[in-house]
Amino acid sequence: MCGSPEHQPAQPRQQGRLRTLTAAFAGALWAWLAMALLLAGLAFVIVSAQAARAGEQTGGPQAPDIGQMLTPAEIAALDRDARPDGAGLPAGAGNVAQGEDLYATHCAACHGEFAEGQGRIPALLGGEGSLNGEAPMRTIGSYWPHAPGVFDYIHRAMPEGHAFSLKAEEVYALVAYLLHINGIVEDDFIASARTLPRVMMPNRNGFIRPPHPVAKGRRCMRNCRPAPDISAEAPAQMEGVMIGEEEQTP
Repeated sequence: MCGSPEHQPAQPRQQGRLRTLTAAFAGALWAWLAMALLLAGLAFVIVSAQAARAGEQTGGPQAPDIGQMLTPAEIAALDRDARPDGAGLPAGAGNVAQGEDLYATHCAACHGEFAEGQGRIPALLGGEGSLNGEAPMRTIGSYWPHAPGVFDYIHRAMPEGHAFSLKAEEVYALVAYLLHINGIVEDDFIASARTLPRVMMPNRNGFIRPPHPVAKGRRCMRNCRPAPDISAEAPAQMEGVMIGEEEQTP
């Protein structure tokens, strides 16, 4: 009969075998995951060691082989800064007349036909004597301390949205024109790496370099100074007293 006692133990035995198979499968899965992690870690160690050996052989930094070294041409394309003393200014030259035409083409749409500024676009001339007032105008004529800085900014950032699109000769011409309309140079001025550092800007002495203390002495990481001498101690009865409280409980 189906309900006889001899047929009932079959189901528990099947459940037991299922649990055994499930446990075995789970154990195999965890073993496989552990092996995969071990192999991944071993591969990372091998790659790091190879990179370290390569760095030792070439004398370079011991780092993973990621990316590539910049070529001299790529570095030169990024190295465009010009310092106040003229260092970094490229070869080339430009005059005031050339700059006037270039300004009308590349600059007037934003800065105005006469460099007077429009909306949030700043003016490029005027503002003399306004820096100490309530509404200072920071223009080329009133604020900028060095002429090479004008070249540097235009060369790297202008026209807006088209940086690096102007040649060095064009930037020199624009700088000559802007200096001229600010009354700083004459109309026959030729801007170049030789002449720009010699231009005396109206606000050249308006910037003060703050003094930076120079640390002197030997670098020390431990036992750098003798232990301080304790010249006085709080009386024993003052231990635990909260100074400043209305009630001071020792």
